[in-house]
Order: sequence, then structure tokens, then C-alpha cells
Amino acid sequence: MKQLHIPLIKTGETASGIDAIHVFLEEQTVLCGVDTLNWPEFSTTPQVTFRIGHGGDRIWLKYYVREKHLLSSITGINGPVHRDSCVEFFFSPCSDGFYYNLEFNCTGVPHVSYGSGRGDRSDIDPVILRSIETRSSLGPGPLEERNGDFFWELALAIPVDIFVHDGLHSFGGLRARGNFYKCGDDTPEPHYLSWNPVKTEKPDFHRYESFGELIFE
Repeated sequence: MKQLHIPLIKTGETASGIDAIHVFLEEQTVLCGVDTLNWPEFSTTPQVTFRIGHGGDRIWLKYYVREKHLLSSITGINGPVHRDSCVEFFFSPCSDGFYYNLEFNCTGVPHVSYGSGRGDRSDIDPVILRSIETRSSLGPGPLEERNGDFFWELALAIPVDIFVHDGLHSFGGLRARGNFYKCGDDTPEPHYLSWNPVKTEKPDFHRYESFGELIFE
């Protein structure tokens, strides 16, 4: 099991909004890879890295992706964004087998649900999810399928309030479980990459036992 230390981002009196936080992430966090190819039959391997930190009451997460195909067809909150060019963060704050799957297509449209497994999911209220700040270097969607060589970045500010089933007030000192993913089910080359290995016969990100350890400063 991988282990990831998530630092408390120090911003001082400088602006700490999502448009500025990428500077602090690059100064105060390590670059991590979403580069585990768990299923060789899906051999496409986009280049995917991320940085993560927290500000006490929110998680700051930024993905960096280089891939051959772009797709952002889903525009509604809690739609099937995994079909698009998509990055994901599965997060179990209490390490109790229950987790949130936070999924975002390349233009920042979210899908977030909660439960104990693939067959036990309950969507988080879209009104609550609108408090997640997103910034994509691609701008807003939708985007029709594009083929070539593309690099895009997605910055996320995820407030503690969206984790409505756990009563969290701060991420400080939290010991949690989670995993980070890249997929694109409806792209010309479907792919399924992870940060921590997933040991299943077929692609399945909903595997709590495959989560790594997340240690918040």
C-alpha cells in the first residue's frame, strides 16, 4: 500500500484562491504519478501526475495530463463523466470502508457519490457540489472528440462541507484512505490508470482494499 503525506499549504497573507493556489502547490508539495497500468489489455497510458495539499477546510488538488484524445461531452453535475477524458479521486475520510468517488471530466464537470462499494452509491446533492471550485486549462465544455497531442491541467478546491456523511470540520491531522485515477471509457482508446495498484481481473476503481494511506498534516 502506498502512503502519501498531504501538507498544510502555507499561503501567508497572499491571495489563496484557486487561481493562485497552483503556485503554492508547486512550491510545497511533491509531484505524484497516476501511472499504474493494472490491466494490460487496456494498454494506453496517458501521462498523468498530480499535486495535493490542504488548507484546513479544503483540499487543493491539481492534475496534469498529456494524452492523445480529448472528450468532454457531459455537461450536467453527477452525469457519467467517466466516459469523457476524466480524472478521479476516491476518498475515505474515516477509513471505514465507506468512500466518496469524486470524478471530473477535463473541463471540470463533477460527479460525486458516496457508499461502501460500486453497487451502493448515493449521489451528493448538486447544490452542495457547486461549492467545488474548478479551473481547467481547456476552458468550459462541452468539447467534441479531438485527436492529436494534448496537455491539460485541472485545478480543484474541494471544501470539507461536501463530505456530508462524515461530519468533518477540518482535514488537519486526518488519517484517511484513497486512490487517484485516470480513465476515458468513451474515448477512442479506453484506459484505466491508478496511483495505488488495483488487483482485479477487470477494470474496477471501486475497490476500497486498493486504496492507499493519506496522511494529512
